[in-house]
Amino acid sequence: MRELRARWSALAAGIDAATPAGRDRAVDALRALAILGVVLGHWLVTSLTAADGGLHGTSPLAHMPWLAPVSWVFQTLAVFFLVGGHVAALGYASARERGITYGAWVGQRLGRLFRPVAAVLVLWTVVAGGMLVGGAEFDTVRTLVKLVLSPLWFLLVFAALTASTPLVARLGPVWPAAVVAGVDLWRFGLGGPEWIGWVNVAAGWLVPFTLGAAWSRGALARRGRLLLLVGVAAAATAALVLWGGYPASMVGVPGAAVSNLNPPTLAAVAFGLAQCGLALLARDRLARLMRRPAAWAKVALVNLSAMTIFLWHQTAMMAVTALGLLVPARLPGLHTAPDSVGWIVARVGWLPVFAAALGLCWAAFRTHEQARGSRPATVTAARSVPGTSVEEITHA
Repeated sequence: MRELRARWSALAAGIDAATPAGRDRAVDALRALAILGVVLGHWLVTSLTAADGGLHGTSPLAHMPWLAPVSWVFQTLAVFFLVGGHVAALGYASARERGITYGAWVGQRLGRLFRPVAAVLVLWTVVAGGMLVGGAEFDTVRTLVKLVLSPLWFLLVFAALTASTPLVARLGPVWPAAVVAGVDLWRFGLGGPEWIGWVNVAAGWLVPFTLGAAWSRGALARRGRLLLLVGVAAAATAALVLWGGYPASMVGVPGAAVSNLNPPTLAAVAFGLAQCGLALLARDRLARLMRRPAAWAKVALVNLSAMTIFLWHQTAMMAVTALGLLVPARLPGLHTAPDSVGWIVARVGWLPVFAAALGLCWAAFRTHEQARGSRPATVTAARSVPGTSVEEITHA
């Protein structure tokens, strides 16, 4: 144990020393928190129950609506799009100053997003095909594949917004928010077609993305302006939920008539703005925390493999669930219906097991997130993480 602590201290010190002095570590901290929030949220509100010889997806939010506040904490995608808009706007401006073409810039940005996707698709094509050939129920296979593929919509939207950075970097968040409001009015108030709601998939996430671009221009430096943003957005969210008919949960709930997330509604956008305002208010505190080598090293490591963590976290949960079926009895919090406080307690106990399974996925597939030809580990401080160099971490 003492040796492991010494190696970790050496790694953390090496990462801290190799990080450029001008790097905004708070930005990386917000990105890491956003990714981990999504992962923990999925693990807590996604349940696979064993019934009729197969697995069926459900959610504790469908059985215990009073758990809706859990979604307020762990639905952190708005913060990820906030950071994405900030980084994309700064990166594109820097690329132009250095004479880098748009094609080269966007290719590098999107390559980091989509390289890990191929591994997920290949593996699950083989797994799904093998399960069907082996006699597994089609509904079970469909449930599992849906859980794996559902996060990919996020990458497609994020990639599209990143590619459109030159067009939207100067766009204020009020305009896409107005589009979301108009679409919701048409859908819910005027009886418009349901398909029009999918316009909000782009418009809804464009709101925090353009807010991030405004952040890169220094438009959100004043604390008073951020406090106003949080107050107005939080009040709007409460009003929409209490009197506007929007659901309290900020994630989709099986069987619910309306989902705040699929596609995004005005309530989700207002909530995301409040969340982004709080994130920006926390920047200074995060920056101070990131001065500690141990804290910064953890954030840097998460950022290095952010897409691997995001893409494989559902697979890790499903692998543990499937292996648990080898036990004759149904395991509480894993195969049982999520309809009681006891299930919540049991599920929290499974989180470290899910994390361990995700660690195995990370070890097996993290190389797909690195560009070809990336240099191997050459810095002594990073040798405790195979295949990882301090240079790779600090330039993630």
